[in-house]
Amino acid sequence: MVRKVIVGLGEALWDVMPEERKIGGAPANFAYHASQMGHESYVVSAVGNDCWGDEVVRQLEAKGLNLMLSRVDFPTGEVNVTYKSPTEPIYDICEDSAWDNIPFTDEMKSLAERADAVCFGSLAQRNSVSRATIYRFLDSMRSEGTLKVFDINLRQDYYCREVVEESLRRSNALKINEDEIVVVCRMLDLGEVDINDEESVRRVALAMMERYGLKLVIVTCGSTCSYTITADCFNKEMTPRVDIVDAVGAGDSFTATFCSAYLAGKDVVTAHRLAVEVAAEVCCHAGAMPSMPERLKEKLL
Repeated sequence: MVRKVIVGLGEALWDVMPEERKIGGAPANFAYHASQMGHESYVVSAVGNDCWGDEVVRQLEAKGLNLMLSRVDFPTGEVNVTYKSPTEPIYDICEDSAWDNIPFTDEMKSLAERADAVCFGSLAQRNSVSRATIYRFLDSMRSEGTLKVFDINLRQDYYCREVVEESLRRSNALKINEDEIVVVCRMLDLGEVDINDEESVRRVALAMMERYGLKLVIVTCGSTCSYTITADCFNKEMTPRVDIVDAVGAGDSFTATFCSAYLAGKDVVTAHRLAVEVAAEVCCHAGAMPSMPERLKEKLL
């Protein structure tokens, strides 16, 4: 397998739970799982000039990740996490954090020019500084042969139509969950969507693809199923039944695995099935970054 350069771009933060704190943020989770699948992966973000920023660097380096974390004069990000249920985390995201102020650097531009895939979301765009950096990174990437994945990740009220549409225009793939697709369809005047109706899902996915020039839409429906839609493929995979320990990071592992498999030359259906397997495996362990068993890594070969 040829190693690809895969980037998680956006927030770097601490998930602060009632009894512990863990490194969080979709970009780090995404990059970690891409590295588990054998690719050269990077976390691009910013942390503060504080002890928690030092600890982010230490722990992510210990995970074997390549880091491009600017040090800025804002506190390292934190999210207070509580749970409705084991599969329903609730996030209280602190504002004016380091990752709201990611500068665009020459080093970052060089990385963008050789990146094969990037995954970014809407949360890190709540501040104009990081939003501009994300757009400059995307615009610096090659126009052909790359994956630009907008994993939308709607959080609290940190999104708007302008940000969603601008992100879609700069992407070629969208990852969205069952709740988010309802919100986005209404926001973009695409009508109602019934997530249990395959034809309804196909219709809105194709509408978004046509309007924004996307090549791929992935819709995840938690413990039920997930869909991948391209111009000539519609695939539905049921979610395996597992004993859930912790669902945090499962969606990021899904996205990372799909990108890893797709870039390794697997077709959409095969990449989708492996992504489902890995996400289910992550749910069986505590934390967002468990080690992957060799039986799953070998499926990329």
